[in-house]
Amino acid sequence: MNRHPSPHPRRTTLGAASLAVIASFALTGCMAGEDAVGTAGPAGGELNIDFATYNPLSLVIKEQGWLEDELAEENVTVNWIQSAGSNKANEALRAGAIDVGSTAGSAALLARSNGSPIKTIDIYSQPEWAALVTTPDSGIENIEDLRGKSIAATKGTDPYFFLLQALEAGGVDPSEVTVQNLQHADGRAALANGSVDAWSGLDPIMASAEQDGATLFFRDIDFNTYGFLNATEEFLEESPELAQTVVNAYEKAREWAIENPEETAEILAEVAGIDVEIANAVIIDRTNLDVDPAPGDAQRAVLEKIGPVFVESGDVSSQEQVDEALDSLFDDSLVRNADPTAIEASS
Repeated sequence: MNRHPSPHPRRTTLGAASLAVIASFALTGCMAGEDAVGTAGPAGGELNIDFATYNPLSLVIKEQGWLEDELAEENVTVNWIQSAGSNKANEALRAGAIDVGSTAGSAALLARSNGSPIKTIDIYSQPEWAALVTTPDSGIENIEDLRGKSIAATKGTDPYFFLLQALEAGGVDPSEVTVQNLQHADGRAALANGSVDAWSGLDPIMASAEQDGATLFFRDIDFNTYGFLNATEEFLEESPELAQTVVNAYEKAREWAIENPEETAEILAEVAGIDVEIANAVIIDRTNLDVDPAPGDAQRAVLEKIGPVFVESGDVSSQEQVDEALDSLFDDSLVRNADPTAIEASS
């Protein structure tokens, strides 16, 4: 496998000191552009970008070191920050702690609807990454069996909105269940130790739980939204060439991952700490990377269905906010101008 030499200090998860800086961003509400975040030029600068186990293209780019190699001559430092879920990526984007972040489509629309100044600049996948999960001895076999039960879900993420759509499809009112707001990994742990009856799961954690005996009792690929790569408006305005380089790298990663699915699964397995067999199931069986990367009609059609759920659940105040966000969320200009060949492969 043609991997970039590693480990490289700038391509590892940030240490405690760096995480403290990120936390201070969240507390103060600093936006991108302050303290040289997301800037580039003759004097150099920084690119703060996330990687996530639910975004395999981000893992490929990080592993191969393409952005570091491409931006070295411009003295731009690449800082990789791990997102544990769409909600965490949205928090970091809103705080200005990252310039580019990975979310589900539903989470991007939710953030934009509530005033986060982000744009979707690339579609990284069409996954079946969410499903409802339980244990074999729970007695839960369908949506109707969830009445009176406790369910773990990470609010603000695709699995949470998957759950809401599933309840509606099964004729179960959300008031008839108890939703425990837990981060994805904590939700799996709560299911395993019996703290909840079911879990609205996310791959690759969900695939690992399935291998350990958990049951995916409700699946519907149409309830999954696409993988959205988002950037802050300030980053796009102040560093358009840097933003173009990021999208160029994403399109190179897409080509590489499609040509090398097993190697992509190996990278996922290493980062996520899971068996290669589980990673293969996620990448090969439940993730479609060969999609049109330009955000547009396909994604809009999905989000038009999920938008009213935001309002019904109280996550957004009005449908007008959702409509305005959907009308302003997409920016396909960088994808339209993308040149994967502009990113040189590592030796």
